[in-house]
Amino acid sequence: MITRVIFLSLAVSLMFAVPARAQQPAKQSVAISVETASSFDPAAATQAWLNTVPPEKRAKSNAYFEGGYWLILWNFLLAVAISIFLLASRISARMRDFAERRTRFRALQVSVYAIPYFVLVYLLSFPLNLYEYFYREHQYRFATQTFAPWFREQLIGLGLTIIAGTVLLIILYAVFRRAPRTWWIWGTGVAVIFLCAVTFIAPVYIEPLFNTYKPLTDLEIRDSILAMARANEIPVKQVFEVDASRQTTRVSANVSGFLGTTRIALNDNLLKQCTLPEIREVMAHEMGHYVLNHGAKLLTYFAIFILIGFALTRNLFDAAVRRWGTKWGVRGIADPAGLPLLVLILSTFIFILTPFLNTVVRVTEREADVFGINTAREPDGMAKVALKLGAYRKLDPTPLEEFIFYDHPSGRARIRMAMDWKAAHLPAGESAATESLPAAH
Repeated sequence: MITRVIFLSLAVSLMFAVPARAQQPAKQSVAISVETASSFDPAAATQAWLNTVPPEKRAKSNAYFEGGYWLILWNFLLAVAISIFLLASRISARMRDFAERRTRFRALQVSVYAIPYFVLVYLLSFPLNLYEYFYREHQYRFATQTFAPWFREQLIGLGLTIIAGTVLLIILYAVFRRAPRTWWIWGTGVAVIFLCAVTFIAPVYIEPLFNTYKPLTDLEIRDSILAMARANEIPVKQVFEVDASRQTTRVSANVSGFLGTTRIALNDNLLKQCTLPEIREVMAHEMGHYVLNHGAKLLTYFAIFILIGFALTRNLFDAAVRRWGTKWGVRGIADPAGLPLLVLILSTFIFILTPFLNTVVRVTEREADVFGINTAREPDGMAKVALKLGAYRKLDPTPLEEFIFYDHPSGRARIRMAMDWKAAHLPAGESAATESLPAAH
């Protein structure tokens, strides 16, 4: 979809999301045991945690996540179909002609074209969006909203897309006109600046449009989180609670923004469904993204991907216009009527790049996991969070599945990391009481 191209910054906003309706580990457990590093087996402990998930819950999680594989394909094919339809029917050219009749100013022409374009793409995409984000989420019991408030938030998102997307297109098409040969270089700079701006303003101006943020009142949880923040020099003095339960059953948290907009927030599902060790582990993970500068690193990676994508687009766009431009009514890269072609090429590039984009994000997530467990020092809390995450993400994928489809480490990988950390921190020779592990079946 065009919104996926324009708002690629959504991938920068890193969330350690975990669903609230997951199975709690484990009614069946052994008594508190005496273990040492020599007797503790991380592989067996990992399998023991995984075995606490009943087969029916594992099957439901697998079905939900594997269904997402197909949705990636359907969304791509829909974006392709919409772009081809707008070009072949000459609807895009007619919208361009309408804009040119209304004003002679190029920037206003882009605006007059962009607004109906975004609305039309939204309407054509709506059936799949309705299924993917409303009916399917309710089918698997992850959503809590009725249709009316859900649709209201969809309209808010559409309004934001129209405003931000139109501004972006005005600037990009100015670049296309002034630098017809090197637009792909300057366009990359524009896209990166746009992503930085969205990242900067989102915590203060965008996120409050969808949820209410209020100071966390649970002093024990707040003080524990702020202590970890102070230890890692994160410049915050308050923790916010988000009313996400009115939209979803999933648990999430984030440390977002930079400079004066940095904010620690956790949703109310996290407070209701998780223990303090689990909350500490989730929040330490989120702090890891901030301390390790993952926002800046991801922006750098995405800038490289955008540069490559624009470079390929430059050649493919010109070749397509030479062959079909007259039929479509597209004059060149600086013609707004060519926007569907631009989206078609970039959508295809992003679709092919999916495994690599996911890998880049997954690597940063693993780094945040390492930071989180060393900061919170809650290996069993990390294992429990990974199992809750497994309510909507396949716990034990094949290596190929994880490479292609996972933008976070799998549940098995995260639990194994936690158990390896636990083994490394058990006494080497002296006995020590550890928290009970779930019994292996």
